[in-house]
Amino acid sequence: MRSRTLVALSLLLSLLPASFAWAGETELDRELRVAASVGDTEAVERLLDRGADVNSGNQFNKTALMMAIEGDNLDTVALLISRGADINARTVAGCTPLTFAAENGHIGITALLIERGANLHDRTRAGWDSLMIAARYGIADMVDQLLFRGADPKASDKDRRTAMMQAAAKGHAEIVDMLIAGGADLEARDHDGATALIIAADGGHTKVVATLLARGANIDAKDNQGATALIWAAGRGNVDVAELLLAAGADPNIQDSDGVTALMEAVRSGHNELIAPLLSYKASPDLKDGDGRTAADIARQKDNDEAVASLARH
Repeated sequence: MRSRTLVALSLLLSLLPASFAWAGETELDRELRVAASVGDTEAVERLLDRGADVNSGNQFNKTALMMAIEGDNLDTVALLISRGADINARTVAGCTPLTFAAENGHIGITALLIERGANLHDRTRAGWDSLMIAARYGIADMVDQLLFRGADPKASDKDRRTAMMQAAAKGHAEIVDMLIAGGADLEARDHDGATALIIAADGGHTKVVATLLARGANIDAKDNQGATALIWAAGRGNVDVAELLLAAGADPNIQDSDGVTALMEAVRSGHNELIAPLLSYKASPDLKDGDGRTAADIARQKDNDEAVASLARH
């Protein structure tokens, strides 16, 4: 007798449009994937016994194993692997069972996949491996597990962003520290020339900035436009980050490729609360940008009367 789940699956599948079918697929294959997605391990076993293809994929080449992983169905995952599921299968977008496990934070499944031979270094079409994904989502236990198993903390995606940069962009200070301890390159650059410190400063992630500085990150590193972490923090109005950088010794008078300083950037973007801290750390109001303008000139052009008055007082 068919289980209630299989009856329900059959009803569901009968309602799907014909466009969901593709060459070489059978109804058993479709039922297998749906059963795997809901974690009905008994139904999965019966379908496999009846001839369902364990590695059949949908139109995106998403297999039953991947669907079981998304649902955190460990027993189903174990069964599918024991019945020959391809542990390194790839979807059209390049996702693998391991990247699905990382994205969904399923630590137990990740351990099983690695133990059974999942490739730690496989990348999605965007260039993300499982470590980058786990770092981006702030899954500390998984990052620790992947590093222990040999994941590469220096690998980068298509934008040349490493796992540490992904964590820095999302404000995951604990993850950043773990990755540095695991061998991540503090001064790695993305395609814009930004370091993890610059990325964290841009995002206003004070704890990440503090972690990176404590680990020895270059406080005055410049991106491809010559901008430092301090210039980015000033432009975004990230006061806590800017004050932390200044207290740690950031040079407030570095000019980017357009001659813009952190003080000019604060004035231009209207973040007047940063004028006093910058001036107190010896930011020069006399420097000129590539157009020959001082910070006061920029303030007047922007009708920023508060900045004009603040600069005049100093």
